[in-house]
Amino acid sequence: MAGKASGYLRSTALALVALAGLAGPAAAESLSGDYLAARQASFFGDFKAAGDYYGRAIAFDPENPALLERAALAHLSLGDIPHAVELAERLSTQGYQSQIGHMAQIADLAKREDYATILSRIDEQTAIGPLVDGLARGWAELGRGDMSAALVAFEAMAQEQGLQSFASYHKAMALASVGDFEGAETIFEAGDAGTLQFTRRAVQARSQILSQLDRQDDAVAMIDEGFPPPRDPSLEQMRSALVAGEKLPFTYVNSPRDGIAEVFYTVAGALSSEANDDFTLLYSRIAEYLRPDHSGAILMSANLLESLGQYDLAVDTFKRVPRDDADYFSAELGRAEALRSDGKPDAAVEVLEQLAQTNGNQISVQSALGDMMRQLERYDQAVAAYDAAISGFVEEHPAQWFLYYARGIAKERLKDWQAAEADFRKALELNPGQPQVLNYLGYSLVEHHAKLDEALSMIEQAVATEPQSGYIVDSLGWALYRLGRYEDAVAHMERAAELMPVDPVVNDHLGDVYWAVGRTLEAEFQWKRALSFVDWEEASDEVDPERIRQKLKVGLDQVLSEEGKPPLKVANGE
Repeated sequence: MAGKASGYLRSTALALVALAGLAGPAAAESLSGDYLAARQASFFGDFKAAGDYYGRAIAFDPENPALLERAALAHLSLGDIPHAVELAERLSTQGYQSQIGHMAQIADLAKREDYATILSRIDEQTAIGPLVDGLARGWAELGRGDMSAALVAFEAMAQEQGLQSFASYHKAMALASVGDFEGAETIFEAGDAGTLQFTRRAVQARSQILSQLDRQDDAVAMIDEGFPPPRDPSLEQMRSALVAGEKLPFTYVNSPRDGIAEVFYTVAGALSSEANDDFTLLYSRIAEYLRPDHSGAILMSANLLESLGQYDLAVDTFKRVPRDDADYFSAELGRAEALRSDGKPDAAVEVLEQLAQTNGNQISVQSALGDMMRQLERYDQAVAAYDAAISGFVEEHPAQWFLYYARGIAKERLKDWQAAEADFRKALELNPGQPQVLNYLGYSLVEHHAKLDEALSMIEQAVATEPQSGYIVDSLGWALYRLGRYEDAVAHMERAAELMPVDPVVNDHLGDVYWAVGRTLEAEFQWKRALSFVDWEEASDEVDPERIRQKLKVGLDQVLSEEGKPPLKVANGE
Protein backbone atom coordinates (compact mmCIF):
# COMPACT_ATOMS: atom_id res chain seq x y z
CA MET A 1 0.00 0.00 0.00
CA ALA A 2 1.08 3.59 -0.61
CA GLY A 3 -0.05 7.18 -0.16
CA LYS A 4 -3.05 7.67 2.09
CA ALA A 5 -3.25 3.93 2.66
CA SER A 6 -0.10 3.83 4.76
CA GLY A 7 -1.79 4.64 8.02
CA TYR A 8 -5.43 3.82 7.70
CA LEU A 9 -5.32 0.23 8.96
CA ARG A 10 -3.78 1.28 12.27
CA SER A 11 -6.45 3.93 12.67
CA THR A 12 -9.42 1.56 12.44
CA ALA A 13 -9.74 1.28 16.20
CA LEU A 14 -9.73 5.09 16.48
CA ALA A 15 -12.45 5.25 13.84
CA LEU A 16 -14.57 2.88 15.89
CA VAL A 17 -14.07 5.00 19.00
CA ALA A 18 -14.96 8.17 17.11
CA LEU A 19 -18.10 6.57 15.73
CA ALA A 20 -19.14 5.65 19.26
CA GLY A 21 -19.28 9.34 20.10
CA LEU A 22 -21.10 10.36 16.93
CA ALA A 23 -23.63 7.62 16.31
CA GLY A 24 -24.67 6.64 19.78
CA PRO A 25 -24.07 3.47 21.79
CA ALA A 26 -26.33 1.13 19.76
CA ALA A 27 -24.68 1.92 16.42
CA ALA A 28 -21.19 1.79 17.92
CA GLU A 29 -21.92 -1.58 19.51
CA SER A 30 -23.18 -2.96 16.19
CA LEU A 31 -20.18 -1.66 14.26
CA SER A 32 -17.59 -2.87 16.73
CA GLY A 33 -19.35 -6.22 17.12
CA ASP A 34 -19.53 -6.80 13.36
CA TYR A 35 -15.93 -5.66 12.90
CA LEU A 36 -14.62 -7.96 15.61
CA ALA A 37 -16.72 -10.86 14.28
CA ALA A 38 -15.34 -10.20 10.79
CA ARG A 39 -11.75 -10.16 12.06
CA GLN A 40 -12.33 -13.41 13.92
CA ALA A 41 -13.85 -15.02 10.82
CA SER A 42 -10.89 -13.84 8.72
CA PHE A 43 -8.46 -15.29 11.25
CA PHE A 44 -10.09 -18.71 10.88
CA GLY A 45 -10.29 -18.41 7.10
CA ASP A 46 -14.09 -18.25 7.07
CA PHE A 47 -14.28 -15.92 4.09
CA LYS A 48 -18.05 -16.04 3.72
CA ALA A 49 -18.69 -15.00 7.31
CA ALA A 50 -15.96 -12.36 7.05
CA GLY A 51 -17.55 -10.88 3.93
CA ASP A 52 -20.98 -10.81 5.57
CA TYR A 53 -19.76 -9.17 8.78
CA TYR A 54 -17.59 -6.61 6.99
CA GLY A 55 -20.58 -5.78 4.80
CA ARG A 56 -22.68 -5.10 7.90
CA ALA A 57 -19.91 -3.00 9.42
CA ILE A 58 -19.63 -0.98 6.19
CA ALA A 59 -23.34 -0.21 6.45
CA PHE A 60 -22.53 1.75 9.62
CA ASP A 61 -19.34 3.34 8.24
CA PRO A 62 -19.51 3.26 4.41
CA GLU A 63 -16.38 5.36 3.84
CA ASN A 64 -14.03 3.48 6.17
CA PRO A 65 -11.14 2.35 3.90
CA ALA A 66 -9.95 -0.42 6.23
CA LEU A 67 -13.38 -2.02 6.22
CA LEU A 68 -13.67 -1.63 2.45
CA GLU A 69 -10.30 -3.26 1.81
CA ARG A 70 -10.87 -6.15 4.19
CA ALA A 71 -14.29 -6.78 2.68
CA ALA A 72 -12.73 -6.74 -0.81
CA LEU A 73 -10.17 -9.27 0.40
CA ALA A 74 -12.90 -11.59 1.69
CA HIS A 75 -14.83 -11.43 -1.57
CA LEU A 76 -11.71 -12.02 -3.66
CA SER A 77 -11.04 -15.10 -1.54
CA LEU A 78 -14.57 -16.32 -2.24
CA GLY A 79 -14.08 -15.78 -5.97
CA ASP A 80 -16.74 -13.07 -5.94
CA ILE A 81 -14.68 -10.70 -8.07
CA PRO A 82 -17.53 -8.33 -9.11
CA HIS A 83 -18.30 -7.54 -5.46
CA ALA A 84 -14.60 -7.02 -4.74
CA VAL A 85 -14.39 -4.67 -7.75
CA GLU A 86 -17.27 -2.59 -6.41
CA LEU A 87 -15.49 -2.18 -3.08
CA ALA A 88 -12.19 -1.42 -4.83
CA GLU A 89 -13.83 1.34 -6.86
CA ARG A 90 -15.08 2.94 -3.65
CA LEU A 91 -11.52 2.90 -2.30
CA SER A 92 -10.21 4.50 -5.50
CA THR A 93 -12.74 7.31 -5.44
CA GLN A 94 -11.41 8.24 -1.99
CA GLY A 95 -7.83 8.31 -3.31
CA TYR A 96 -6.58 5.27 -1.43
CA GLN A 97 -4.05 2.91 -2.99
CA SER A 98 -4.67 -0.71 -2.14
CA GLN A 99 -2.96 -3.76 -3.64
CA ILE A 100 -6.09 -5.81 -3.00
CA GLY A 101 -8.17 -3.18 -4.74
CA HIS A 102 -5.74 -3.05 -7.66
CA MET A 103 -5.91 -6.83 -8.07
CA ALA A 104 -9.70 -6.70 -8.29
CA GLN A 105 -9.65 -3.80 -10.75
CA ILE A 106 -7.03 -5.37 -13.04
CA ALA A 107 -9.08 -8.57 -13.05
CA ASP A 108 -12.15 -6.58 -14.05
CA LEU A 109 -10.30 -4.72 -16.81
CA ALA A 110 -8.89 -7.97 -18.18
CA LYS A 111 -12.33 -9.58 -18.10
CA ARG A 112 -13.67 -6.65 -20.14
CA GLU A 113 -10.57 -6.78 -22.38
CA ASP A 114 -9.80 -3.13 -21.68
CA TYR A 115 -6.12 -3.50 -22.41
CA ALA A 116 -5.42 0.22 -22.93
CA THR A 117 -6.50 0.99 -19.36
CA ILE A 118 -4.44 -1.92 -18.02
CA LEU A 119 -1.36 -0.44 -19.69
CA SER A 120 -2.16 3.01 -18.30
CA ARG A 121 -2.45 1.62 -14.78
CA ILE A 122 0.85 -0.21 -15.13
CA ASP A 123 2.51 2.99 -16.34
CA GLU A 124 1.00 4.88 -13.41
CA GLN A 125 2.19 2.15 -10.99
CA THR A 126 -1.35 1.61 -9.80
CA ALA A 127 -1.45 -2.04 -10.76
CA ILE A 128 -0.24 -4.97 -8.66
CA GLY A 129 3.53 -5.45 -8.59
CA PRO A 130 6.61 -5.93 -10.79
CA LEU A 131 6.05 -9.60 -11.67
CA VAL A 132 2.34 -9.45 -12.48
CA ASP A 133 2.60 -6.01 -14.06
CA GLY A 134 5.49 -7.02 -16.31
CA LEU A 135 3.74 -10.15 -17.59
CA ALA A 136 0.37 -8.41 -17.90
CA ARG A 137 2.00 -5.64 -19.97
CA GLY A 138 3.10 -8.17 -22.58
CA TRP A 139 -0.37 -9.71 -22.84
CA ALA A 140 -2.09 -6.30 -22.85
CA GLU A 141 0.11 -5.18 -25.74
CA LEU A 142 -0.91 -8.33 -27.60
CA GLY A 143 -4.52 -7.55 -26.73
CA ARG A 144 -4.10 -4.19 -28.44
CA GLY A 145 -2.88 -6.05 -31.52
CA ASP A 146 0.79 -5.08 -31.22
CA MET A 147 2.77 -8.34 -31.14
CA SER A 148 6.08 -6.51 -31.52
CA ALA A 149 5.42 -4.43 -28.41
CA ALA A 150 4.36 -7.58 -26.58
CA LEU A 151 7.63 -9.33 -27.39
CA VAL A 152 9.60 -6.24 -26.36
CA ALA A 153 7.76 -6.24 -23.01
CA PHE A 154 8.52 -9.90 -22.35
CA GLU A 155 12.16 -9.49 -23.42
CA ALA A 156 12.60 -6.46 -21.18
CA MET A 157 11.21 -8.36 -18.25
CA ALA A 158 13.57 -11.27 -18.96
CA GLN A 159 16.46 -8.93 -18.17
CA GLU A 160 15.22 -8.48 -14.60
CA GLN A 161 17.00 -10.64 -12.07
CA GLY A 162 15.02 -13.76 -11.17
CA LEU A 163 12.25 -13.09 -13.71
CA GLN A 164 13.69 -14.60 -16.90
CA SER A 165 11.89 -17.94 -16.60
CA PHE A 166 8.50 -16.26 -16.10
CA ALA A 167 9.05 -13.88 -19.01
CA SER A 168 10.28 -16.64 -21.33
CA TYR A 169 7.43 -18.99 -20.46
CA HIS A 170 4.80 -16.34 -21.18
CA LYS A 171 6.59 -15.23 -24.33
CA ALA A 172 6.38 -18.83 -25.55
CA MET A 173 2.69 -18.98 -24.69
CA ALA A 174 2.08 -15.70 -26.51
CA LEU A 175 3.85 -16.94 -29.63
CA ALA A 176 1.91 -20.21 -29.57
CA SER A 177 -1.37 -18.33 -29.10
CA VAL A 178 -0.85 -16.61 -32.47
CA GLY A 179 0.32 -19.76 -34.23
CA ASP A 180 4.10 -19.27 -34.07
CA PHE A 181 4.78 -22.75 -32.74
CA GLU A 182 8.36 -22.82 -33.99
CA GLY A 183 9.17 -19.67 -32.04
CA ALA A 184 7.52 -21.08 -28.92
CA GLU A 185 9.38 -24.39 -29.17
CA THR A 186 12.69 -22.59 -29.66
CA ILE A 187 12.22 -21.02 -26.21
CA PHE A 188 11.37 -24.34 -24.60
CA GLU A 189 14.17 -26.20 -26.39
CA ALA A 190 16.70 -23.66 -25.11
CA GLY A 191 15.44 -24.18 -21.56
CA ASP A 192 14.80 -20.46 -21.13
CA ALA A 193 11.59 -21.11 -19.17
CA GLY A 194 13.61 -22.80 -16.43
CA THR A 195 11.78 -25.06 -14.01
CA LEU A 196 8.42 -23.67 -15.15
CA GLN A 197 8.58 -25.78 -18.30
CA PHE A 198 8.63 -28.99 -16.25
CA THR A 199 5.28 -28.38 -14.56
CA ARG A 200 2.39 -30.57 -15.62
CA ARG A 201 0.58 -27.71 -17.36
CA ALA A 202 3.70 -26.59 -19.23
CA VAL A 203 4.43 -30.16 -20.38
CA GLN A 204 0.90 -30.47 -21.72
CA ALA A 205 1.06 -27.08 -23.45
CA ARG A 206 4.43 -27.92 -25.00
CA SER A 207 3.08 -31.31 -26.09
CA GLN A 208 0.41 -29.49 -28.09
CA ILE A 209 3.08 -27.21 -29.58
CA LEU A 210 5.22 -30.19 -30.60
CA SER A 211 2.13 -31.86 -32.04
CA GLN A 212 1.47 -28.81 -34.21
CA LEU A 213 5.04 -29.18 -35.48
CA ASP A 214 4.39 -32.87 -36.32
CA ARG A 215 6.77 -33.96 -33.56
CA GLN A 216 4.39 -36.29 -31.77
CA ASP A 217 7.16 -38.74 -30.86
CA ASP A 218 9.11 -36.00 -29.09
CA ALA A 219 5.99 -35.03 -27.16
CA VAL A 220 5.42 -38.64 -26.07
CA ALA A 221 9.04 -38.96 -24.95
CA MET A 222 8.75 -35.74 -22.94
CA ILE A 223 5.60 -36.96 -21.17
CA ASP A 224 7.19 -40.34 -20.44
CA GLU A 225 10.30 -38.71 -18.99
CA GLY A 226 8.48 -36.18 -16.83
CA PHE A 227 5.41 -38.20 -15.85
CA PRO A 228 6.02 -41.96 -15.88
CA PRO A 229 3.05 -44.24 -15.22
CA PRO A 230 0.72 -44.31 -13.45
CA ARG A 231 -0.51 -41.07 -15.03
CA ASP A 232 -3.74 -39.18 -14.46
CA PRO A 233 -6.41 -39.50 -17.18
CA SER A 234 -5.70 -36.06 -18.64
CA LEU A 235 -2.06 -36.87 -19.37
CA GLU A 236 -2.91 -40.40 -20.44
CA GLN A 237 -5.52 -39.18 -22.93
CA MET A 238 -3.06 -36.68 -24.38
CA ARG A 239 -0.33 -39.30 -24.66
CA SER A 240 -2.66 -41.78 -26.36
CA ALA A 241 -3.69 -39.17 -28.93
CA LEU A 242 -0.05 -38.35 -29.63
CA VAL A 243 0.86 -42.02 -30.00
CA ALA A 244 -1.98 -42.29 -32.52
CA GLY A 245 -0.34 -39.50 -34.50
CA GLU A 246 -3.06 -36.92 -33.88
CA LYS A 247 -2.29 -33.21 -34.30
CA LEU A 248 -3.53 -31.59 -31.11
CA PRO A 249 -4.91 -28.04 -31.19
CA PHE A 250 -3.20 -25.51 -28.93
CA THR A 251 -5.75 -24.76 -26.21
CA TYR A 252 -3.77 -23.54 -23.22
CA VAL A 253 -3.94 -19.86 -24.16
CA ASN A 254 -6.53 -18.82 -26.73
CA SER A 255 -6.55 -15.05 -26.21
CA PRO A 256 -4.76 -12.22 -24.37
CA ARG A 257 -7.37 -12.52 -21.63
CA ASP A 258 -6.46 -16.20 -21.26
CA GLY A 259 -2.84 -15.03 -21.14
CA ILE A 260 -3.53 -12.74 -18.18
CA ALA A 261 -5.40 -15.59 -16.50
CA GLU A 262 -2.25 -17.66 -17.02
CA VAL A 263 -0.23 -14.86 -15.39
CA PHE A 264 -2.24 -15.13 -12.18
CA TYR A 265 -2.13 -18.93 -12.29
CA THR A 266 1.64 -18.97 -12.86
CA VAL A 267 2.22 -16.54 -9.99
CA ALA A 268 -0.08 -18.57 -7.74
CA GLY A 269 2.01 -21.64 -8.49
CA ALA A 270 5.20 -19.75 -7.63
CA LEU A 271 3.67 -18.45 -4.39
CA SER A 272 2.33 -21.83 -3.31
CA SER A 273 5.62 -22.88 -1.72
CA GLU A 274 6.52 -19.48 -0.29
CA ALA A 275 3.43 -17.46 0.70
CA ASN A 276 0.50 -18.14 2.97
CA ASP A 277 -2.30 -20.18 1.41
CA ASP A 278 -4.84 -17.39 1.86
CA PHE A 279 -2.64 -14.98 -0.14
CA THR A 280 -1.98 -17.52 -2.90
CA LEU A 281 -5.72 -18.12 -3.13
CA LEU A 282 -6.29 -14.55 -4.35
CA TYR A 283 -4.27 -15.25 -7.50
CA SER A 284 -5.87 -18.60 -8.29
CA ARG A 285 -9.33 -17.08 -7.79
CA ILE A 286 -8.60 -14.33 -10.32
CA ALA A 287 -7.29 -16.93 -12.79
CA GLU A 288 -10.59 -18.80 -12.38
CA TYR A 289 -12.57 -15.61 -12.92
CA LEU A 290 -10.75 -14.68 -16.11
CA ARG A 291 -10.97 -18.19 -17.49
CA PRO A 292 -13.80 -20.24 -15.97
CA ASP A 293 -12.69 -23.37 -17.85
CA HIS A 294 -9.19 -23.24 -16.30
CA SER A 295 -9.43 -26.54 -14.42
CA GLY A 296 -5.88 -26.13 -13.08
CA ALA A 297 -6.85 -22.88 -11.34
CA ILE A 298 -10.06 -24.42 -10.02
CA LEU A 299 -8.19 -27.38 -8.56
CA MET A 300 -5.56 -25.08 -7.05
CA SER A 301 -8.22 -22.94 -5.37
CA ALA A 302 -10.02 -26.00 -4.05
CA ASN A 303 -6.83 -27.50 -2.64
CA LEU A 304 -5.90 -24.20 -1.00
CA LEU A 305 -9.34 -23.94 0.58
CA GLU A 306 -9.01 -27.47 1.90
CA SER A 307 -5.63 -26.70 3.43
CA LEU A 308 -7.24 -23.65 5.08
CA GLY A 309 -9.91 -25.88 6.62
CA GLN A 310 -12.70 -24.41 4.48
CA TYR A 311 -14.04 -27.80 3.45
CA ASP A 312 -17.49 -26.70 2.30
CA LEU A 313 -15.97 -24.10 -0.01
CA ALA A 314 -13.41 -26.65 -1.22
CA VAL A 315 -16.13 -29.19 -2.03
CA ASP A 316 -18.15 -26.58 -3.94
CA THR A 317 -15.05 -25.51 -5.87
CA PHE A 318 -14.07 -29.08 -6.81
CA LYS A 319 -17.62 -29.57 -8.13
CA ARG A 320 -17.10 -26.76 -10.65
CA VAL A 321 -14.91 -28.99 -12.83
CA PRO A 322 -17.38 -30.39 -15.40
CA ARG A 323 -17.79 -34.12 -15.95
CA ASP A 324 -16.47 -33.93 -19.52
CA ASP A 325 -13.23 -32.20 -18.44
CA ALA A 326 -10.12 -34.39 -18.41
CA ASP A 327 -9.40 -33.14 -14.86
CA TYR A 328 -12.84 -34.19 -13.55
CA PHE A 329 -11.21 -37.33 -12.22
CA SER A 330 -8.70 -35.34 -10.14
CA ALA A 331 -11.45 -33.00 -8.93
CA GLU A 332 -13.54 -35.91 -7.66
CA LEU A 333 -10.58 -37.37 -5.80
CA GLY A 334 -10.06 -33.97 -4.20
CA ARG A 335 -13.74 -33.63 -3.35
CA ALA A 336 -13.72 -37.01 -1.63
CA GLU A 337 -10.72 -36.04 0.48
CA ALA A 338 -12.31 -32.71 1.42
CA LEU A 339 -15.49 -34.51 2.50
CA ARG A 340 -13.47 -36.95 4.58
CA SER A 341 -11.56 -34.09 6.22
CA ASP A 342 -14.90 -32.43 6.96
CA GLY A 343 -16.05 -35.47 8.93
CA LYS A 344 -18.33 -36.81 6.17
CA PRO A 345 -16.77 -40.21 5.42
CA ASP A 346 -19.91 -41.79 3.98
CA ALA A 347 -20.27 -38.97 1.45
CA ALA A 348 -16.57 -39.33 0.60
CA VAL A 349 -16.96 -43.08 0.05
CA GLU A 350 -19.98 -42.47 -2.17
CA VAL A 351 -17.92 -40.11 -4.38
CA LEU A 352 -15.09 -42.63 -4.69
CA GLU A 353 -17.41 -45.58 -5.36
CA GLN A 354 -19.16 -43.65 -8.13
CA LEU A 355 -15.79 -42.70 -9.57
CA ALA A 356 -14.70 -46.34 -9.42
CA GLN A 357 -17.74 -47.28 -11.52
CA THR A 358 -16.67 -44.95 -14.33
CA ASN A 359 -12.89 -44.90 -13.82
CA GLY A 360 -12.31 -48.21 -12.05
CA ASN A 361 -9.29 -48.93 -14.22
CA GLN A 362 -7.50 -45.88 -12.81
CA ILE A 363 -4.93 -46.91 -10.23
CA SER A 364 -5.26 -43.69 -8.23
CA VAL A 365 -9.03 -44.17 -7.87
CA GLN A 366 -8.62 -47.64 -6.39
CA SER A 367 -5.72 -46.46 -4.25
CA ALA A 368 -7.76 -43.56 -2.86
CA LEU A 369 -10.71 -45.88 -2.22
CA GLY A 370 -8.40 -48.29 -0.41
CA ASP A 371 -6.96 -45.50 1.73
CA MET A 372 -10.44 -44.28 2.59
CA MET A 373 -11.67 -47.75 3.55
CA ARG A 374 -8.55 -48.35 5.63
CA GLN A 375 -9.06 -45.09 7.52
CA LEU A 376 -12.65 -46.13 8.19
CA GLU A 377 -11.40 -49.54 9.41
CA ARG A 378 -13.26 -51.35 6.63
CA TYR A 379 -10.25 -53.51 6.01
CA ASP A 380 -11.85 -56.15 3.76
CA GLN A 381 -12.95 -53.44 1.33
CA ALA A 382 -9.57 -51.74 1.60
CA VAL A 383 -7.79 -54.96 0.58
CA ALA A 384 -10.13 -55.37 -2.40
CA ALA A 385 -9.43 -51.83 -3.59
CA TYR A 386 -5.66 -52.25 -3.19
CA ASP A 387 -5.89 -55.54 -5.11
CA ALA A 388 -7.52 -53.67 -8.00
CA ALA A 389 -4.91 -50.89 -7.85
CA ILE A 390 -1.99 -53.32 -7.93
CA SER A 391 -3.50 -55.28 -10.81
CA GLY A 392 -3.86 -52.02 -12.76
CA PHE A 393 -0.10 -51.98 -13.45
CA VAL A 394 0.84 -53.59 -16.72
CA GLU A 395 4.22 -54.53 -15.26
CA GLU A 396 5.89 -54.32 -11.87
CA HIS A 397 6.81 -50.74 -10.96
CA PRO A 398 8.57 -49.14 -7.96
CA ALA A 399 5.50 -46.94 -7.43
CA GLN A 400 3.63 -50.05 -6.28
CA TRP A 401 5.52 -50.08 -2.99
CA PHE A 402 2.96 -47.96 -1.18
CA LEU A 403 0.06 -50.11 -2.38
CA TYR A 404 1.71 -53.25 -0.98
CA TYR A 405 2.53 -51.40 2.24
CA ALA A 406 -1.03 -50.12 2.69
CA ARG A 407 -2.52 -53.49 1.80
CA GLY A 408 -0.16 -55.08 4.31
CA ILE A 409 -1.50 -52.80 7.04
CA ALA A 410 -5.08 -53.74 6.16
CA LYS A 411 -4.24 -57.46 6.20
CA GLU A 412 -2.41 -57.11 9.50
CA ARG A 413 -5.51 -55.50 11.00
CA LEU A 414 -7.52 -58.44 9.65
CA LYS A 415 -5.18 -60.74 11.65
CA ASP A 416 -3.80 -62.27 8.45
CA TRP A 417 -0.21 -61.82 9.52
CA GLN A 418 1.40 -64.18 7.02
CA ALA A 419 -0.13 -62.32 4.06
CA ALA A 420 0.63 -58.95 5.67
CA GLU A 421 4.30 -59.82 6.16
CA ALA A 422 4.55 -60.90 2.51
CA ASP A 423 3.16 -57.52 1.41
CA PHE A 424 5.56 -55.58 3.64
CA ARG A 425 8.51 -57.53 2.26
CA LYS A 426 7.31 -56.92 -1.30
CA ALA A 427 7.13 -53.20 -0.55
CA LEU A 428 10.75 -53.30 0.66
CA GLU A 429 11.77 -55.21 -2.46
CA LEU A 430 10.31 -52.40 -4.58
CA ASN A 431 11.64 -49.60 -2.35
CA PRO A 432 14.61 -50.87 -0.32
CA GLY A 433 15.28 -49.01 2.89
CA GLN A 434 11.88 -47.28 2.98
CA PRO A 435 11.68 -46.17 6.66
CA GLN A 436 7.88 -46.43 7.04
CA VAL A 437 7.87 -50.02 5.87
CA LEU A 438 10.97 -50.96 7.86
CA ASN A 439 9.40 -49.50 10.98
CA TYR A 440 5.97 -51.09 10.53
CA LEU A 441 7.35 -54.53 9.64
CA GLY A 442 9.97 -54.43 12.37
CA TYR A 443 7.47 -53.30 15.01
CA SER A 444 4.95 -55.93 13.91
CA LEU A 445 7.56 -58.70 14.07
CA VAL A 446 8.37 -57.60 17.61
CA GLU A 447 4.69 -57.72 18.54
CA HIS A 448 4.47 -61.23 17.07
CA HIS A 449 7.65 -62.27 18.92
CA ALA A 450 9.12 -63.37 15.60
CA LYS A 451 12.54 -62.82 13.98
CA LEU A 452 13.44 -60.36 16.71
CA ASP A 453 17.04 -59.77 15.67
CA GLU A 454 15.95 -58.95 12.11
CA ALA A 455 13.14 -56.77 13.47
CA LEU A 456 15.57 -54.78 15.61
CA SER A 457 17.90 -54.32 12.65
CA MET A 458 15.03 -53.03 10.51
CA ILE A 459 13.95 -50.50 13.12
CA GLU A 460 17.53 -49.32 13.71
CA GLN A 461 17.85 -48.74 9.96
CA ALA A 462 14.58 -46.79 9.98
CA VAL A 463 15.77 -44.63 12.90
CA ALA A 464 19.03 -43.91 11.09
CA THR A 465 17.01 -42.64 8.13
CA GLU A 466 14.38 -40.74 10.14
CA PRO A 467 15.98 -39.84 13.51
CA GLN A 468 13.36 -37.15 14.23
CA SER A 469 10.37 -39.48 13.83
CA GLY A 470 8.88 -40.10 17.26
CA TYR A 471 6.95 -43.15 16.06
CA ILE A 472 10.07 -44.83 14.71
CA VAL A 473 12.20 -44.00 17.75
CA ASP A 474 9.37 -45.38 19.92
CA SER A 475 9.48 -48.60 17.89
CA LEU A 476 13.20 -48.98 18.60
CA GLY A 477 12.72 -48.47 22.32
CA TRP A 478 9.81 -50.89 22.37
CA ALA A 479 11.72 -53.53 20.40
CA LEU A 480 14.56 -53.35 22.93
CA TYR A 481 12.01 -53.67 25.74
CA ARG A 482 10.48 -56.73 24.09
CA LEU A 483 13.95 -58.24 23.78
CA GLY A 484 14.42 -57.75 27.52
CA ARG A 485 17.07 -55.06 27.05
CA TYR A 486 15.33 -52.68 29.44
CA GLU A 487 18.24 -50.38 30.27
CA ASP A 488 19.02 -49.95 26.57
CA ALA A 489 15.38 -49.13 25.90
CA VAL A 490 15.18 -46.23 28.36
CA ALA A 491 17.10 -43.59 26.38
CA HIS A 492 15.20 -44.31 23.15
CA MET A 493 11.81 -44.24 24.85
CA GLU A 494 12.68 -40.97 26.59
CA ARG A 495 13.75 -39.52 23.23
CA ALA A 496 10.45 -40.66 21.67
CA ALA A 497 8.57 -38.91 24.47
CA GLU A 498 10.53 -35.73 23.77
CA LEU A 499 9.58 -35.92 20.09
CA MET A 500 5.92 -36.78 20.81
CA PRO A 501 5.22 -35.51 24.33
CA VAL A 502 1.41 -35.82 24.19
CA ASP A 503 1.13 -39.17 22.41
CA PRO A 504 -0.62 -41.71 24.68
CA VAL A 505 1.10 -44.74 23.14
CA VAL A 506 4.59 -43.33 23.62
CA ASN A 507 3.88 -42.30 27.23
CA ASP A 508 2.37 -45.71 27.98
CA HIS A 509 5.43 -47.45 26.54
CA LEU A 510 7.77 -45.21 28.52
CA GLY A 511 5.86 -46.10 31.69
CA ASP A 512 6.36 -49.82 31.01
CA VAL A 513 10.08 -49.32 30.39
CA TYR A 514 10.47 -47.30 33.60
CA TRP A 515 8.66 -50.02 35.55
CA ALA A 516 10.93 -52.67 34.05
CA VAL A 517 14.06 -50.89 35.36
CA GLY A 518 12.56 -50.30 38.80
CA ARG A 519 11.60 -46.63 38.39
CA THR A 520 8.05 -47.30 39.55
CA LEU A 521 7.04 -43.77 40.56
CA GLU A 522 8.09 -42.41 37.18
CA ALA A 523 6.25 -45.29 35.51
CA GLU A 524 3.02 -44.39 37.27
CA PHE A 525 3.47 -40.75 36.30
CA GLN A 526 3.86 -41.71 32.61
CA TRP A 527 0.79 -43.98 32.72
CA LYS A 528 -1.25 -41.13 34.16
CA ARG A 529 0.04 -38.86 31.38
CA ALA A 530 -0.92 -41.49 28.81
CA LEU A 531 -4.48 -41.61 30.17
CA SER A 532 -4.73 -37.82 30.06
CA PHE A 533 -3.85 -37.79 26.36
CA VAL A 534 -6.24 -40.52 25.22
CA ASP A 535 -8.80 -39.40 22.66
CA TRP A 536 -11.77 -41.29 24.08
CA GLU A 537 -13.78 -41.03 20.88
CA GLU A 538 -10.99 -42.20 18.58
CA ALA A 539 -8.62 -44.12 20.80
CA SER A 540 -5.81 -45.91 18.98
CA ASP A 541 -5.93 -49.70 18.80
CA GLU A 542 -2.58 -49.65 20.58
CA VAL A 543 -3.96 -47.78 23.60
CA ASP A 544 -6.04 -49.68 26.14
CA PRO A 545 -7.16 -47.22 28.83
CA GLU A 546 -8.52 -50.01 31.05
CA ARG A 547 -5.19 -51.82 30.93
CA ILE A 548 -3.38 -48.60 31.89
CA ARG A 549 -5.76 -48.15 34.82
CA GLN A 550 -5.08 -51.71 35.92
CA LYS A 551 -1.31 -51.09 35.77
CA LEU A 552 -1.79 -48.04 37.98
CA LYS A 553 -3.84 -50.15 40.40
CA VAL A 554 -1.74 -53.32 40.72
CA GLY A 555 1.48 -52.69 38.75
CA LEU A 556 2.80 -54.06 35.46
CA ASP A 557 4.03 -57.35 36.93
CA GLN A 558 0.54 -58.28 38.15
CA VAL A 559 -1.06 -57.23 34.83
CA LEU A 560 1.35 -59.47 32.90
CA SER A 561 0.55 -62.32 35.26
CA GLU A 562 -3.20 -61.82 34.78
CA GLU A 563 -2.69 -61.86 31.02
CA GLY A 564 -0.67 -65.07 31.17
CA LYS A 565 2.44 -63.38 29.77
CA PRO A 566 6.01 -64.06 30.93
CA PRO A 567 7.08 -61.94 33.89
CA LEU A 568 9.64 -59.23 33.35
CA LYS A 569 12.46 -61.06 35.13
CA VAL A 570 12.04 -64.07 32.82
CA ALA A 571 11.83 -61.89 29.74
CA ASN A 572 15.02 -60.20 30.94
CA GLY A 573 16.78 -63.53 31.24
CA GLU A 574 17.36 -63.16 34.99
